[in-house]
Amino acid sequence: MDRVSEPSYVHGASAVPLLGETIGQNLDRTVARVPDNQALVSVHQGVRLSYAQFHAAVEVVARGLLGLGVEAGERVGIWSPNNAEWVILQYATAKVGAILVNINPAYRTSELAFVLGQAGVSTLVLAPGFRQADYLDMLDQVATELPALGRRVVLGDQVPAGAMGWQELGEGGARVPLGRLRAREGLLQFDDPINIQYTSGTTGFPKGATLSHHNILNNGLFIGAGCGYSGADRVCIPVPLYHCFGMVLGNLACTTHGAAMIYPAEAFDPEATLAAVQAEGCTSLYGVPTMFIAALEHPRFGDYDLSSLRTGIMAGSPCPVEVMKAVQADMHMEEVTICYGMTETSPVSFQTATGDPVDKRVATVGRIHPHVEVKVVDPDNGRVVPRGTTGELCTRGYVVMLGYWNDPEATAEAIDPAGWMHTGDLATLDGDGYANIVGRSKDMVIRGGENIYPREVEEFLYQHPAISDIQVIGVPDARYGEELCAWVRLKDGHTASGEELADWCRGKIATYKIPRYWRFVDAFPMTVTGKIQKYKMRQTSITELKLQNAADTPTA
Repeated sequence: MDRVSEPSYVHGASAVPLLGETIGQNLDRTVARVPDNQALVSVHQGVRLSYAQFHAAVEVVARGLLGLGVEAGERVGIWSPNNAEWVILQYATAKVGAILVNINPAYRTSELAFVLGQAGVSTLVLAPGFRQADYLDMLDQVATELPALGRRVVLGDQVPAGAMGWQELGEGGARVPLGRLRAREGLLQFDDPINIQYTSGTTGFPKGATLSHHNILNNGLFIGAGCGYSGADRVCIPVPLYHCFGMVLGNLACTTHGAAMIYPAEAFDPEATLAAVQAEGCTSLYGVPTMFIAALEHPRFGDYDLSSLRTGIMAGSPCPVEVMKAVQADMHMEEVTICYGMTETSPVSFQTATGDPVDKRVATVGRIHPHVEVKVVDPDNGRVVPRGTTGELCTRGYVVMLGYWNDPEATAEAIDPAGWMHTGDLATLDGDGYANIVGRSKDMVIRGGENIYPREVEEFLYQHPAISDIQVIGVPDARYGEELCAWVRLKDGHTASGEELADWCRGKIATYKIPRYWRFVDAFPMTVTGKIQKYKMRQTSITELKLQNAADTPTA
């Protein structure tokens, strides 16, 4: 059979077995193997821990949780920017079988109340605040709505009445016999739920993707293997820990291989990241495309020695080809990989390999991960499409979440009876099994009967010398149903008008793919993890372009 005409199905057959152990057991094995390796450097806090020291800190906090009465399966929330306490709590909750609930540092009162209430969080570990947000005040505002929340542990020196300090939690742990922790660990199973991550839905309330030890431990293992990690690697992690990118691709990929976790700052800062890479001799760097763009365009980029870098991960949103080339050439990251997945799949299901041909490494999200299955189906009828044909990507295997917390209806909508997670992403699989993410099914623009994938238009426009970053969306149109609108961020010192950009496009791409509307901005609306919020861009564009009448036009 011609490989191109084969069905769009791939299976990551592997001779490397899945780990059948808990996160705590795996950490124990790593510590026994490389106790003196550096495990954690939190640059902004001045914290440096070997694996033996990190393990000791984790177990003290785990015993502290037992002393508070935290039971297996109980939900423990963490609301904090990146710091050493965050990762220590991540592994401590795993040691006692509590379910860690990751809370977005950008949340405000309504989102906070919803997540704490929906997950039934009984213990909340929180920073006093972050940037302009006063976490303690916000929590006080919603506390009466949260009858299950009985314990607060506050990071830092100022501990309010009715709360416990982080240091006090550790001191209490030192009084809990080690045997109690070992007894609890002996009851845990690797399929137990261990983490709830709330997806930032574009409509309605977020849903709590519930993940097991087995889900995220194995994903971390194979992500690290994809980057070629060993105990010699030092991984710069400027992405948020509350997101899978930080705690799985970052922390778990490191601890499964004995590599060092390096946190440059509380939140992403391009210069702090560049400085950490140089000072710590980092071999790997993570980020979403917007983070790499910010680093590359930083005025002092050339002042930093990044020659220690060899690999890293770019993920979280589609990577512009031109940005990928610049990262490889200018940041010494010749072996940088692209990862693709979603929170509900632990998260990674595709990753480029360091030995892939250059065109595959810059223009695809790689091939299927070990022990994972993927198929591409026609969204209208669910049938598998031929290779090279666009359809919805579906994922099956150990990576698929246990479900959405206390939401069986949403779980049934996402995971079908055969165990396939329907991602909502549009993709193609080529004859060699490399995937290309075309966009979200809801992002596809239908203009006068023509299907337009914004990603294709964005990739083309990235080649314009004045454009630093660009996002293309569909906006309503009374005649064609939808038209394209481009949000453009220009490079410093460059100017361009919409008419000039449209002229540049003519004759190079189909006329119907040339945006009708152009909007020049300094930044895009995005989540704290760097994901572009196209639905907000659409709302703003409809208002500014006075397209509400077209938006209200009923369609079949």
